[in-house]
Amino acid sequence: MTEEHEPARLPWPSLLPWQYEAARAALVRRAAWPHALLIYGAQGIGKHALALNFAQALLCETPFADGLACGECAGCRYAIAGQHPDLMRLELLVIDPEEGTLGTVESIGIDRVRALTEFVQLTSHRQRAKVAVIAPAERMNSAAANALLKTLEEPPPGTHLILVSDQPGRMPATLRSRCRMYAAPVPERSDAIAWLAAQGVAAPELALAQASGAPMRALVEADPIVQDERRTWLAALAAPERLSVVRLAARIDAGGKDERRVRLAHAVGWLIAWTADLARIVANDAVRQNPDAAEALQRLAARVAPIALFRYHRSLLRQRAMQAHPLQPRLVAETLLLDYRALF
Repeated sequence: MTEEHEPARLPWPSLLPWQYEAARAALVRRAAWPHALLIYGAQGIGKHALALNFAQALLCETPFADGLACGECAGCRYAIAGQHPDLMRLELLVIDPEEGTLGTVESIGIDRVRALTEFVQLTSHRQRAKVAVIAPAERMNSAAANALLKTLEEPPPGTHLILVSDQPGRMPATLRSRCRMYAAPVPERSDAIAWLAAQGVAAPELALAQASGAPMRALVEADPIVQDERRTWLAALAAPERLSVVRLAARIDAGGKDERRVRLAHAVGWLIAWTADLARIVANDAVRQNPDAAEALQRLAARVAPIALFRYHRSLLRQRAMQAHPLQPRLVAETLLLDYRALF
């Protein structure tokens, strides 16, 4: 393997088992591939992996008859190594070119979209196409979205933009209207459980339930460290009269800025799942996301006022939509926990 084909620092994902047929059906029509494709669907079902594999297939120099990338040609090797000159990735996870380290950004800004505009104007190096992947597309700021609109209105020949979004409704309608919408395939429960088991997840059914059927989220949730933290939070939520708001929220402050953001995202997700299960019990439905805490949820459901519970759950959903840039993650957690305790 030559130096230019050293493994990428941003790993290149394979197609997931539930994506093959959908990918074949889309790529067999590659001659009519749109200049802008918006892949949308629930978080954690593999949309980003699908987008990157679409990009690889469009750049593949010897694709299979069904349109899938061969994985062996120079174009595929460059893409997998993260060094294809005709591929650009605008993502929240970025590499510092000077330090060679990974980091995250809160939004995709106008400077990166301007760089994309310059990129698509250049002639293709390998004479296949020019491809850019933007994920998550709803995290472009308004200036970046407006700048991208100009490229979407007059795309150079052979240019393909692949946008990925969990929440396409948060994107400007002017952007969405210029993209072909593509619903990402959702795995059957049995397929998702089998895939998680193959990844070494010890309790795939529980992990999948916690993640509302999204296997990529389930893989993250199944991490033993995450599970230990989840058990701590659920034990506290199960006894609201003894819940120490300050002590529990202080757990958010462990680690650096990125880790605090991740911890808050987990905590908000657990609160959303917990209150959703409470609401299901109130509505005479069954617990779905926290089957390992069903008994505690049953006890609490008899004590909570439904209207107050529904309002609180709605506030959690609003917080999740804004949590890309919380000023003080620990203070956000304290506010949410105080409001939770007030329900009882």
